[in-house]
Amino acid sequence: MPDDNPNGGYYPPVSFYFKVDFPDISKDRADNSFQSVSGLSVEFETENFREGGENRFEHVLPVGARYSDLVLRRGMLKDSKVVKWCQDAFENMSITPTTVIVYLLNEKGDPVKSWNITHAWPKKWTISDFNAEENTVVIETLELSYQFFTTIQ
Repeated sequence: MPDDNPNGGYYPPVSFYFKVDFPDISKDRADNSFQSVSGLSVEFETENFREGGENRFEHVLPVGARYSDLVLRRGMLKDSKVVKWCQDAFENMSITPTTVIVYLLNEKGDPVKSWNITHAWPKKWTISDFNAEENTVVIETLELSYQFFTTIQ
């Protein structure tokens, strides 16, 4: 890996500097800003296979990849094209899959690594509880299902 500091040592990127892009839905900076991103995860589904005559173990074979749902959290926006995209899916059953790109940024705001999420669609949308005894920001959570992601260097 290239050296990222003048002293020649490598420092891993920080996890708090990132951005999320919905290129086909909104270019608005506020609409693409999130408090947290989770669900960039993939694992193999497996199938067990017994070999005839061999009783000590089973073969575990990979059958396909399974991707977690992408979960995005942020303070609720009054006017959001991304939320309108979600509401259109839930209220009108008009599901329009889209591409989502998650960028991990360095201290200069340049992408260190990116993930291209393919065929994302809204699976769940929630608003945090309202509580008169707390002084907290209303958080909206978008849960997106998707086919797969690829890593962009």
